[in-house]
Amino acid sequence: MGNASSIDASTVIYLELNGKQEKIVFSKHCSARDIHELVAQASGCSKYCVITLRDASGAHVSMSPTMPCNAPGSPYKVQITQPNSNNGDSEILTQLMTHVADQFNKAFKVEEMKSEISSRLTALERKLEIEGLKAVEIEKCKKDISEIKDQIWTAQKKYVDFNRMSSEDAGSMSDERKICLKRDIPAYPKYTLSQETIDYLKQPTFDIWHWEPNEMLSLLEHMFHELKLVKEFNINPITLKRWLLCVQENYRNNPFHNFRHCFCVTQMMYGMIHLCNLQKHVSIEEIGILIVASICHDLDHPGYNNTYQINARTELAIRYNDISPLENHHCAVAFQIASNPETNIFSNVDKESFKRIRAGITQLILATDMARHSEIIETFKSKLDGKFDFKNKENIDTLKMVLIKCCDISNEVRPMEVSEPWVDCLLEEYFNQSDREKSEGLPVAPFMDRDKVTKPSAQIGFIKFVLIPMFETVARLFPQIEEQMVIPLKGSRDRYEGMKEQAQPNKPKEETKKE
Repeated sequence: MGNASSIDASTVIYLELNGKQEKIVFSKHCSARDIHELVAQASGCSKYCVITLRDASGAHVSMSPTMPCNAPGSPYKVQITQPNSNNGDSEILTQLMTHVADQFNKAFKVEEMKSEISSRLTALERKLEIEGLKAVEIEKCKKDISEIKDQIWTAQKKYVDFNRMSSEDAGSMSDERKICLKRDIPAYPKYTLSQETIDYLKQPTFDIWHWEPNEMLSLLEHMFHELKLVKEFNINPITLKRWLLCVQENYRNNPFHNFRHCFCVTQMMYGMIHLCNLQKHVSIEEIGILIVASICHDLDHPGYNNTYQINARTELAIRYNDISPLENHHCAVAFQIASNPETNIFSNVDKESFKRIRAGITQLILATDMARHSEIIETFKSKLDGKFDFKNKENIDTLKMVLIKCCDISNEVRPMEVSEPWVDCLLEEYFNQSDREKSEGLPVAPFMDRDKVTKPSAQIGFIKFVLIPMFETVARLFPQIEEQMVIPLKGSRDRYEGMKEQAQPNKPKEETKKE
């Protein structure tokens, strides 16, 4: 959350080590590597050991700040594999170099140093592969890596941190250089998805917190192949990988509007396509528009909403005349990425088809502006009042807009352990904005003010008056979502109302309901 006084940011995990139970506590600001070293310390083993966690069902659990909490009665089992004595040093150095490269690409992306540092790291990796470095050479490589870190730090200090930049910068468009792919396809492992994962990926209950960024990229890639979009758009598989990687790089590290949110929305869209059997009603091209729009719908989101952009008179608000500045920006970035031949997944599509696809994607991304919510829902209801004609373009366009809206704000459809962390993330982003608005003398929305909002107050009205009516309307056309989406939403509403009553034990029940 915004600070320690608002909501506890620590995570508690229970482990089973050699028949004994251990407890570890870490902050959400820890990296996966920090947590790995913490588990290694608790296990009494080297931090360079291979450590895996399994839950009670035997499923692997990724060590990351977003890993699900457990209870003392269901600890994660820890498995430790010692490095091979023959190549242990090489494995250690490889991990060090991978960590440095990952942090460089993810956090700094310093254009001026990229070429030189990449070549130096490549040379070190090649040396590892060819010569199998000896102990003396390993120490030399460590020294080289340390020098690279120092150079990165020096260059980084030249750039102003995003959180401290001016209000104009907070809404400004990314430097166009950022939109270019910063690195080629990384050498991450090729993931083979089990049939269980393939089936689970189609479910609204899918737990998106269990997956690392590289795994999410592989799952998105699988969707393109399974939905036959690669064949439909004649996409070069390497271009698809580069496009997904470039999209990932152009999501900022916001508490909520980040790449995991992009994956979450796309996975829900993928699930709704299968649940509603949309392939029976619309073309593969339309399915592709839904998936691509879901992936791109929040590209380069600055973490401050349209209200802030307009009130602060940011560059984006001025550029788009206060009309959906963020959504227009997301569209612009999406098609700037597609304008690069290396990342253009539509390069083999004819002009007329691309014109339709571009118009469709733009229409859907612009529909995610909540200022247009009532307008879109009322239009959809009017289409349902008669017999809904799936051959009518206006009907299909309206349906697609409603579907992406559903997926964009669908977190409460998911199980509590999946949905509740998203509320924390959203409130943290809200609090960051309201703190900034207070410091700049701008209007502050009550639902964003850390001094006024609580989890129940943030969620109850939104679920009752936005989510449930919208999903119930869609259920008129696709009754199968009633059980898997509408009923869970009502359960979520009841849970938050119960939380509100517990927080106000001395208040009469009737008075609580009126609020």
